[in-house]
Amino acid sequence: MDRFDVIVIGAGHAGCEAALAAARMGFRTVIFTIALDSVAMMPCNPSIGGPGKAHLVREIDALGGEMGRNTDYAYMHIRMLNTRKGPAVQALRAQTDRKVYSWRMRQVLERVPNLYLREGCVDNILVQGGKVQGVTLETGEKVLGRAVIVATGTFMRSLIHMGEVNYESGPQSQRTTHALSRALERLGFRLARFKTGTPPRLNSRSLAYSRMTPMEGESLTQGFSFREKLVEREQVPCWLTYTTEETHAIISANLHRTALYSGRIIGVGPRYCPSLESKIVEFPDRDSHQVYVEPEGWDTQEVYLSGVSTSLPADVQVELVRSIPGLEDAEIMRMAYAIEYDCLEPHQLRMTLESRHIDGLYFAGQINGSSGYEEAAAQGLMAGINCCLKLQGKPPFILRRDQAYIGVLIDDLVTKAIAEPYRMMTALAEYRLLLRQDNADRRLAAYGRELGLLPQEEYEKVQRKWDSVEREMEALRSWRVTPSDDVNRTIEAIGSTPLKQAVSGEELLRRPEMSYARLQALGWASRLDSGLWDLVETEIKYAGYIRKQERAVERFQKLEAKRLPERLNYEEIEGLSREAQEKLTAVRPESIGQASRIAGVSPADISVLLVYLEQRRRGKGRKIALDEKGGREE
Repeated sequence: MDRFDVIVIGAGHAGCEAALAAARMGFRTVIFTIALDSVAMMPCNPSIGGPGKAHLVREIDALGGEMGRNTDYAYMHIRMLNTRKGPAVQALRAQTDRKVYSWRMRQVLERVPNLYLREGCVDNILVQGGKVQGVTLETGEKVLGRAVIVATGTFMRSLIHMGEVNYESGPQSQRTTHALSRALERLGFRLARFKTGTPPRLNSRSLAYSRMTPMEGESLTQGFSFREKLVEREQVPCWLTYTTEETHAIISANLHRTALYSGRIIGVGPRYCPSLESKIVEFPDRDSHQVYVEPEGWDTQEVYLSGVSTSLPADVQVELVRSIPGLEDAEIMRMAYAIEYDCLEPHQLRMTLESRHIDGLYFAGQINGSSGYEEAAAQGLMAGINCCLKLQGKPPFILRRDQAYIGVLIDDLVTKAIAEPYRMMTALAEYRLLLRQDNADRRLAAYGRELGLLPQEEYEKVQRKWDSVEREMEALRSWRVTPSDDVNRTIEAIGSTPLKQAVSGEELLRRPEMSYARLQALGWASRLDSGLWDLVETEIKYAGYIRKQERAVERFQKLEAKRLPERLNYEEIEGLSREAQEKLTAVRPESIGQASRIAGVSPADISVLLVYLEQRRRGKGRKIALDEKGGREE
């Protein structure tokens, strides 16, 4: 009978990061996958990044994870999004060769010491005395482990929908599993039913690209990983086209045949990645919607039709695809489909992603109600880290909302009521100017080194980089520009106000119309790598806003520092609303700050909790009441 320290169920993006973290931290780890050829599979869009998501990938990389390096290896097309907006929402996005992405991740798994990759379907989790003991496979084989991480993605009781047809299957014709859902239910877990979908895939040879708008990639020196420069290569374009009134008419006439609107689908779908039929219904005044034609790989003609996710029948899919400019003669290689699957109600987890009632059992990825490869990978990394820290008898590693998008992601999943597949967006981060994708290594590399996931030499490289940025900023503060006719002519030429007195380079750069490159024309001689100019410019231009957010973080941390006892009986605390008592009991927040983010817990309830904690500290009892005027009395 095999024995391991850590058992990971599933080799998708969450499972891969979890297993790599555990093995690299020195623990004997096994990762099970239904099919070895589906390691790190990309069943939907073979892209990584975008607003919020790119931030997660950079953070994973800074902590020593693999997704960033894997993406940089497999990219076919890369661009920086939102460059006309502020730095907080600028985000990298890459189109990858999905076969290369999967192949390289499998190579990494196979070569890491302490890590064992195995094909096998887990159908039960062994628990004794409230503590996980291991798993059993469908073959009857028992595998013992001190900790188990469940990262099954969308494979539990998954059901494919295509119009009036539905059948049991995982994504891209993979197997599904029923036994693990039943096993979790027997252990007392509450499961939910969610839904996602994917568009049709077309044969590139059948498309009229002359009727579409090309979207070229960019030549960038920095990809998703901070650890090495991005290898420059010839990129393939993506293409933009639009749905038409004919497309919308076809969908409207066949809504009764969609799985979504006919009532066949009971699971809730992602609001921010809707099907095409949902767009037509919810935005009836729109004449068209964007459609992106994106490559699937270097060695295939298969292309992905982003924006055309649907659960319409196959015959209608052919008709609607061919109503789109450039796709009139399209050959469909794979039909679109919707997929329903089981997931966990994530408030049953701690902030470490460990189960609240079974010791040593962790969950990561889409099983926790999230969507997206990046969200899954971030959870997998954190579950792997915390699993190993617990086995070492060390304190958990929990990132706060002010420290990382990973902290926002996990806090939202565990704290808030997740009624639909969760998608990370920059709007969800209160301190997003502090959590930019360009400073993830500065924020998190020290943690990666302490955890043993980021090699010392790579950490030192990060330190040298940021030391050089700080020296450059200090030099700009010392450099003075004195008014003269030549200087003012140069300044006026870029649309800026002439100088009346000497100013520092920092003061000049703070002007909105002034760029780092334009300082060169005024005599600034920089020794800094040009790839770091944007960092200096951002730090200087947004210094005031950054300080404002830092002050907000200080207030936030005061509430986070007020810890709540885990076994607190909220029904004993008089003055809490009934709804607050129910919600607090269900979520079991670890701090006042977390409690304040629970829907249904009001500011008045938080005031009651604060007074309760103070009375508890002073030993004055447990019960608090509010007087009729809203004041407090014992």
